[in-house]
Amino acid sequence: MNATTYQETIRWKGVPIRVDAVRAENKAFIISGRFIKTAALRNDWQQDVKDPETVIRELKASPTRIDLLRFWQRIPESKPKYNYYHEWRHVAVIPITDYQTWWERLVNSNTRRLIRKSEKRGVAAMEVELDDKLVQGITDMFNECPVRRGKRFWHYGKDFEAVKKDMLLDRNEAIFIGAYHEKELIGFIKLVMADRYAMITLILDKMAHRDKAPMNAMIAKAVRICVERRLPFLTYTLWRRGGHAYFQERNGFQRVAVPEYYVPLTLRGEVALRLGLHKGLKGLIPESVKARLLTLRAQWYALRYPEKTAR
Repeated sequence: MNATTYQETIRWKGVPIRVDAVRAENKAFIISGRFIKTAALRNDWQQDVKDPETVIRELKASPTRIDLLRFWQRIPESKPKYNYYHEWRHVAVIPITDYQTWWERLVNSNTRRLIRKSEKRGVAAMEVELDDKLVQGITDMFNECPVRRGKRFWHYGKDFEAVKKDMLLDRNEAIFIGAYHEKELIGFIKLVMADRYAMITLILDKMAHRDKAPMNAMIAKAVRICVERRLPFLTYTLWRRGGHAYFQERNGFQRVAVPEYYVPLTLRGEVALRLGLHKGLKGLIPESVKARLLTLRAQWYALRYPEKTAR
């Protein structure tokens, strides 16, 4: 079957946009890029390319030119299965066996202290239903600060209806964890359940209550949910930089490398891969330079919003 071109709605920096897509192997592939057009699974955290040769054949027959196919192996498949060119994608993963193993072996004494502190200060982390009260609490949290982790916060400025629409995405696969203090929502996690792991897609807390460690309490609850549902992994998607990576590590997440493949479908794609342009111009920036640019961006936002910057 030849891949057919159509339009899909995706979210880019919290905003819904329409993009070109094709279907191959009976799955949706999003087409991105202007000069170099790359096709990648729309739901690549929840689906696999099971037969790459079939996908390649169907994409090549598409009425839209596609230069590269990008796909990756999801955890726990960390050993390359195919002979295509690949690089390494680093994901943040907690292997789940039982809660005691996570508590005793995967987190350090400081994290255990923070979780105990959260309990002593009256924070309760629990699974909650998505209703208007929860949506209003999330809306208030989104609009607390325009800058988080050194960059503009995508959800800042959204009203109740926009937030409700966002939270309803993946509703059938999603679980919400709320952290409460004296009936006030002070943190939440949106946890999407996939076939082999639970995935943290949103995690946030209120700045005024960070001394109560609600984030640590919610991660602990997420681990318990995975144990109860016999899910072998909890993922915080990609491994982050700087303080964000430190937070992941403190809470028991491990940095796991999985292969990410780039398969040229046209001569243009072949040339782009040889020249290192398969990730766009941003991909040419050295990691050390990226780190410096991110630091400068965070400093600029801190100067612009000195009273409203969350770390």
